[in-house]
Amino acid sequence: MSRDSSTSYPLATAQGSAPIPERMAAVVQERYGDGLASVLALGDAPVPMPGRGEVLVRVDAAGVDRGVWHLATGKPYAIRLASGFSRPRSTVPGLDLAGTVAAVGEGVDGLAVGEAVFGTGVGTYAEYALAKAGMVARRPAHIDVAAAAALPVSGCTARQAVVDHARVASGERILVIGASGGVGSYAVQLAAAAGAVVTGVASGAKRDFVLGLGARAVIDYRREGIDSLGAGYDVVLDLAGNRPLAILRGVLAPRGRLVIVGGEQGGPLTGGLDRQLRAQLLAPFVGQRLGGMFGRTARADLEALAAAVGRGSLRPAVTQTYPLARAGAALDDLAAGRVSGKAVILVREG
Repeated sequence: MSRDSSTSYPLATAQGSAPIPERMAAVVQERYGDGLASVLALGDAPVPMPGRGEVLVRVDAAGVDRGVWHLATGKPYAIRLASGFSRPRSTVPGLDLAGTVAAVGEGVDGLAVGEAVFGTGVGTYAEYALAKAGMVARRPAHIDVAAAAALPVSGCTARQAVVDHARVASGERILVIGASGGVGSYAVQLAAAAGAVVTGVASGAKRDFVLGLGARAVIDYRREGIDSLGAGYDVVLDLAGNRPLAILRGVLAPRGRLVIVGGEQGGPLTGGLDRQLRAQLLAPFVGQRLGGMFGRTARADLEALAAAVGRGSLRPAVTQTYPLARAGAALDDLAAGRVSGKAVILVREG
């Protein structure tokens, strides 16, 4: 690995701050593939330069989520329209990060070199990564780097699903499908904190984990239908699988709200994302409110999540950590269902 730790970066940094090297340790991807442990390799890459509205972050930890898996495998194929058809345009994977601002580009206000931050960037499975200033926030001292790296994509998605789209209220009955996953682990906590009665759908092996998040009951999807505890849910949050709309609507109250987040296990082209379009087309003709969403990272949501962690109403459920060299194995474990809650890559261990 070729790195020059003594060469200063050409962008101005804070007086007395450590020089930024020209190259960095990074997970490198040259092709798409399913077995990411063999597709992603530890190598080196140039340290990127922040442009206008961007910050360069010295990465301490990076989150593992389905979005990274989709981008790294190129599945569903529709995703390649943005990420590159025959090979990924970005050779370093990773979205979530927690670290320290190393340099700032023009037009950035409110963030300074040396500040601890967390959020979403580009190519975060590396020692340095770029992020848009509006997609990172200061990391409070009460959140450690691993927990902070587990918050952005999954936490923001869950908050937007529970608060903005479903508008969960106290006393409502909520069904969270995929309750043991990254987004699901936050959605259960946020809905429970709002006073809702939460039923989670997960494998039986993860029952205690989901109950520990605040769910009142758990449905084992391998043995039971999602209607096994009755129907009439005020809100159904569909975060996993590819169940038909008819089944989802069947457990929903006549005026209930369905929010579909993403889609897995569908066809190779769209991966089940077409259900969101079909839900929106059907919505005007039924009493139920049907729709879908894609999460986005925003500073306001990051700050709200950090505040909830500070109050004790939310905790990043980090159950597994991996060194940078095993990033591919971490994504394989996630896709195989071997991760409860969140997994995190420790870019700088110790």
